[in-house]
Amino acid sequence: MKRALILILVLLIAATGWSLFQPYKGFTGDVFVEIPKGSGSSTTARLLAHAGVVRFNWEFLLVRAINPHRKLQAGEYHFQKAASAWDIFGRIARGDIFYYDLSIPEGQTMFGIAEKVEALGLMSADDFLAAARDASSIHDIDPQATSLEGYLFPATYKLTGHMTGQQVCALMTAQFRKQWKSLDAEGDVHKLVTMASVVEKETGRPEERTLVSSVYWNRLKKGMRLEADPTTIYAALLEGRYRGTIYRSDLDSKHPYNTYQHKGLPPGPIANPGLASLKAALRPAESEYLYFVAQPGHTGASTFSTTLAAHNRAVAEYRHAKQKKGSTTAMAGKRPAPAR
Repeated sequence: MKRALILILVLLIAATGWSLFQPYKGFTGDVFVEIPKGSGSSTTARLLAHAGVVRFNWEFLLVRAINPHRKLQAGEYHFQKAASAWDIFGRIARGDIFYYDLSIPEGQTMFGIAEKVEALGLMSADDFLAAARDASSIHDIDPQATSLEGYLFPATYKLTGHMTGQQVCALMTAQFRKQWKSLDAEGDVHKLVTMASVVEKETGRPEERTLVSSVYWNRLKKGMRLEADPTTIYAALLEGRYRGTIYRSDLDSKHPYNTYQHKGLPPGPIANPGLASLKAALRPAESEYLYFVAQPGHTGASTFSTTLAAHNRAVAEYRHAKQKKGSTTAMAGKRPAPAR
């Protein structure tokens, strides 16, 4: 009788051990399990069993009993394949939380970022923009800021499923602060970031950033209008009327951001510049250039000129090359138009 009981006990232990380490998948496709903050082991076990991630509640609770000192991490977890209760416990103890990757390229506007956030299913574009339009969190370094445009630093961010627009913006502005500090920059932050945003949007080739920067600083010194296409586009974006190309009505718009109509820099950044453009705004090339125009051939390169006559010749060459290809499209960005 004793032997029988011992045998039964051994079999039970073996079966339990097998159950804890045997991969299990009681769901189809992918499944997400949200473990709220403050959830105890019993709640966590119930959520996992209900989702089919573990076979029985007690399996997870037994692993917990074997590991009493490990802390379970709240968050959203993504499960795709069969795994044992032991492995599942390990993931939650490690905090292997599911993150959404939000990749923001250099030169993206807050409107473009809002679309990306919405595409991930995290929140509506309007919710993100509401947070981005609150500049109070950046006023310590830029009291003139009317939004976070320019300070939502381009990078790849890992976001959880329940982050707010304010939290996402806080991540991005924290990264801006870190990068700005690395530059050991002096001067008017608002002015420099605004210039960097124009340089970012106007540069076709990375190696031309400092030259583009020099053109705009030179024009400012001479009291010339910047006449930068991206500022016209941004003015249209702010008014909700951008149609994918620049029309004469856009160039004639009296909107404060339209540098075809107003001298000086636009009132604020028109995009979120990367580190290279911030450096270019801080340290432009030494040049006397006042104009630049895209070169034919879609290489991204520009022809830089010091005089209006030379610039007009470069423009004529560009248009001639376009006509030879049978194109009647208007000249694309990457240039200040001839001074008026």
